[in-house]
Amino acid sequence: MEYDKQILKILSDVGDGGISVQMLAKHVYNMNCSLFFTLDMAEVYSYVRLYIARNSRSPQPLIESTGRRGYYRLNTGGSADARQLMLDFKDEKKEEIEEEKPRQDLSLDLFA
Repeated sequence: MEYDKQILKILSDVGDGGISVQMLAKHVYNMNCSLFFTLDMAEVYSYVRLYIARNSRSPQPLIESTGRRGYYRLNTGGSADARQLMLDFKDEKKEEIEEEKPRQDLSLDLFA
């Protein structure tokens, strides 16, 4: 589902500091709302909470707690999948930066 990718993207952007479940749900909610389509915030929050619960309880979890109650981050130390996600998202950021370089104006000046 699209929410899964968005949750992982937000967690990779946040880094080692982590983010609270409530703030994570707000980011996902804002990424999916538009002028013509609105979501139920309670549904988004419950989905995010369940997704974190599912992915933080395995022997090598993709998501781990930061030590603060309700704050989570990607487990880059113990999970190879999380390390790969960090690399994938960093590569995407580089491509976006490279594409944003301004182009030279090669048009001819007609009034010179």
